[in-house]
Amino acid sequence: MRKFNYLLLIILIPVFIKAQDTSFVKKDSIKHLHEVIIEAEKDNDFGITRLKQIEGTAIYAGKKTEVILLNDVNGNIATNNSRQIFAKVAGLNIWESDGAGIQLGIGGRGLSPNRVSNFNTRQNGYDMSADALGYPESYYTPPMEALERIEVVRGAASLQYGTQFGGFINFKLRQAPEKKAIEVRAKQTAASFGFYNAFTSVAGTIKKVSYSTFYQYKVGNGWRTNSKFDVHTAFAGLAYQLNSKLKISGEYTFMNYLAHQPGGLTDKQFAKDPKQSNRERNWFGVNWNLAAVNLDYVINETSRINWRTFGLYAQRDALGNLGRIDRTDAGAERDYLQDKFRNYGSEFRYLKSYNLFKKISTFLIGARYYKGITFRKQGLGNKEKTPDFYYINPDNVEHSNYTFPSENVAFFSENIFRITPKLNVTPGIRLEYINTNSKGYYHEESSDLAGNILYERNVQDNRSSYRSFILAGLGLGYKLNKCIETYTNFSQNYRSINFNDMRIVNPNSMVDNNLKDESGYSSDIGIRGNIKSLVNFDMSFFFLKYNNRIGSIQKVDSTTYQVYRYRTNVSDSRNYGLESFVEADIFKLIAGKNRKLGISIFTNFSFITAEYINSKEPSVKNGNSVELVPEKINRAGITISYKDLKITYQHAYTSEQYTEATNAKSTSAAVDGLIPAYSVMDFSLSYIYKRFSVSSGINNLLNTYYFTRRADAYPGPGIIPSDGRSVYFTLGIKL
Repeated sequence: MRKFNYLLLIILIPVFIKAQDTSFVKKDSIKHLHEVIIEAEKDNDFGITRLKQIEGTAIYAGKKTEVILLNDVNGNIATNNSRQIFAKVAGLNIWESDGAGIQLGIGGRGLSPNRVSNFNTRQNGYDMSADALGYPESYYTPPMEALERIEVVRGAASLQYGTQFGGFINFKLRQAPEKKAIEVRAKQTAASFGFYNAFTSVAGTIKKVSYSTFYQYKVGNGWRTNSKFDVHTAFAGLAYQLNSKLKISGEYTFMNYLAHQPGGLTDKQFAKDPKQSNRERNWFGVNWNLAAVNLDYVINETSRINWRTFGLYAQRDALGNLGRIDRTDAGAERDYLQDKFRNYGSEFRYLKSYNLFKKISTFLIGARYYKGITFRKQGLGNKEKTPDFYYINPDNVEHSNYTFPSENVAFFSENIFRITPKLNVTPGIRLEYINTNSKGYYHEESSDLAGNILYERNVQDNRSSYRSFILAGLGLGYKLNKCIETYTNFSQNYRSINFNDMRIVNPNSMVDNNLKDESGYSSDIGIRGNIKSLVNFDMSFFFLKYNNRIGSIQKVDSTTYQVYRYRTNVSDSRNYGLESFVEADIFKLIAGKNRKLGISIFTNFSFITAEYINSKEPSVKNGNSVELVPEKINRAGITISYKDLKITYQHAYTSEQYTEATNAKSTSAAVDGLIPAYSVMDFSLSYIYKRFSVSSGINNLLNTYYFTRRADAYPGPGIIPSDGRSVYFTLGIKL
């Protein structure tokens, strides 16, 4: 680390001179300087590091960041096992209801894990979710075999990446090798329950052109009955380095999958047999087409530009029985919900380093335009058991038919002021204009206790919402020495209501027609460091204030007397707690860092208190726990390594959590209730020999029966059990 700092200083001396007098800089030095900004150096072998103050055209000074290095993760990569991949990121609540890793479900600091909807999710820096404003859920998750790293930035990311309380996650795909015309990577994985995964990538660089491609095929029967899946994912990227300053690249991602969903369970059914299923007609399909064009231009050694434009053409189909899970599927027409996503956006960034009071400061300014439109239909499908995605009455669907247009214009800026060699201050601001609309109708009907329909009608429902506002923030960083830094930040946050908050027909839930957007702020204070690649740590306290928080409460239908989930602006809330991560290579500490044997131990612990205040609902008492917030999350493990052999044991514990704001412990339909505390253990082994690699392991070592989610719709309703014990084996080759 010390040698790298000296090297960095030597390389940057010309930049400092240039900022004061351009006549002192040689022209041929310019082409090398920007690489210091782009490349993140690996400063340990623990599998996790942090973002530097400046990466590309982004500023991260004073923010809480984590970078997961996939090459160093010893776990079940083929199934995107989030429990292992995100093991060293503190404070994450993980939904483990998808054993194949098709969809990612993580939430931080007391926010819902539902399809990463509380993070701004990106791939290689551009949006990948269904609709960044109106429906920020990610049905697509990149294959972990294709990734170089995962970048995570907490709440202070709102100023640069938009209005999400959770922060920012960027999946950075593996880059093409610079000095090889062709490089081939291939992995074959077989696992329990008929799981098979094949991944192949081909990449290289020929003169000024670099290319990168991969294809993944994933298939399996699932742990439960009625839970088959078939997934195809492909990617192609091409980049052209026109000269030493200008680089243009284009990327295309395709994913298509079909999943047979076993539905949910009641508490009694789960206790009796969590592998059972009483839904055999439920299916879920996704088709994802994501494209992007990226331009990087180095104006000079102190200034650079990035301009990225992206678009999404996608569709998801959900077909099945959404009725109460404690009722038998009588074979009637299935409910069919279809979404079509059509959106595009463009983001421009300009980064400039300049001399201020004999110190180098860095200025960032950017702009973003986003246009999205979602077409949503909900009506009756056929009575069959097969995945036939069509409406019985396509011209007049029975439940609802909507168009949801959205538009966003944003300007943002941050500046690193280096007050002293140790102290930096980073203020930031973001100006937002948001326009969301809904155009369409929903079906309304009333029936008596015998089920006879008293009246029914289609209700036109056209709404528009325009708003503009300013978000501000401030970050500070102070280096205690070369290895240890303290940091603190504060930033305002905002989150607009999404399409699901506007209208969806579901017998298990209803939505308040007068929902309001959410606002608030978040802050961090912490200390972090990496000491001689022997000890890596990050300990911080956070505070998250949420105004008009949208949540769920239980209500009783006045006609049928059935309990249902009601989604509304429940109350204000405050989340605060401790997030800590420490890892040390015990053997190197004792015997010296040049030894071939390594024994590293890590612990990742969070303690979070999240409670409602200023309650607007009589059934929600002040001090009630916010839903989906386990008070304690602890993940710990040990890795023993010898040369290229690694053996890892990991233990994960998550305390109990509620699923709605009244803190009900159980309901007859199992949509709401307590999620009990659970512990899971994993064992992994990997070995690399020249061009070959072998890995194997056991997930859920003790075959623990547990669940992390209660769903009110697909893939439920009801309890969604997590997978039992499974064994996997992977063979890989790199040419």
